[in-house]
Amino acid sequence: MQYTKYEVARIIGARALQLAMGAPFLIEKPKEQFDTIQLAKTEFEIGVLPITIKRPKPEKLEFKEEED
Repeated sequence: MQYTKYEVARIIGARALQLAMGAPFLIEKPKEQFDTIQLAKTEFEIGVLPITIKRPKPEKLEFKEEED
């Protein structure tokens, strides 16, 4: 699934907040890295985040022909 830039920003921001609040890491944390945003980006790029995006399905529109 391809994500929009807004969805990517939302996923990374949500995961960075989780990490800042003490959530466990899904990858082995590098010793020199403390930035939660960079850690969230790394987890996203590797593909280990269990976060999904729900998109609404488009409604099917039917047009009625006008009668004279």
